[in-house]
Parts: sequence; C-alpha cells; structure tokens
Amino acid sequence: MNFRRCILAGVTGAVLLLPAAASAWRALNRHEVLPVSQGVWEVVSRVGSGPQDYWCGIGDFAVRQLRAPVNQRIYVWKGVGPSVNRPGRKAVQFAFGAPPGADTSSRLSLNIREPGDNLMVSSAQKYCYDFLPGKDPLRW
Repeated sequence: MNFRRCILAGVTGAVLLLPAAASAWRALNRHEVLPVSQGVWEVVSRVGSGPQDYWCGIGDFAVRQLRAPVNQRIYVWKGVGPSVNRPGRKAVQFAFGAPPGADTSSRLSLNIREPGDNLMVSSAQKYCYDFLPGKDPLRW
C-alpha cells in the first residue's frame, strides 16, 4: 500500500510541475488564436497556412470573441515567425494598433510579413467564408 501512495504522490507532483498550456481560441478555419501580451494576439499556423488563413483567424477572433467594430483596423504587429505559445510552429502577431514606426500604407497584395500591414476587421473575417459549411466557391 505504501508503494502505491509513493507512486501516486510522484505522479501527482510531476503533473503539478508541468507548465499550464495556454488556452487557445479557435477560428472558423481551426487556426488557434492566443494572447502574446496586452492587446497583442498570435494566430498559429497549420500545415499549408497562407496569408488568408492568418487574416481569417484574427478577423474571426476580433468579431466573435472581442466584439470589435467591423470597421476597426487590425495590424500585423510582428510578421510570420516562430510562435511564442507553440514552440516549433509559425505564427503572426496582430494588434488593433500598429507598432511604433511601422509603415501602414496600403499595399496591393495580402501580406503578413511586415509590421503595419493592416485590414479592416470585416475584410479579414471575409477570408473565413470558404470554411463555412455548404460554401460552394463556384456559386456566387
């Protein structure tokens, strides 16, 4: 009986020492959105993620979780790089304001590489429409 108590105590102690996993919010496209710091969130990649996937993730999070106004602009805080919350994965960090000194001018391409790249929340969330059930991209 003492042996079992020692094993149980050891397992319990080991579990308590494990770091708590950050609680992720999942967008319609199943990308995780996690906090990085006050007012900054990261969208974690999945295999084959492209710019539209990151923008969908943050746009959906901003609308459904944060209840942000649809005309609010959301900015790339830090371009695609290593995830803070999920080691070994890539992520893009976003915020409602641009980082100091960032170029926020409009660009002709969908970008996630440069701090200051931005879209309105509603435009970002529109990249999620392909993930809605029954969506047929050939029928408009």
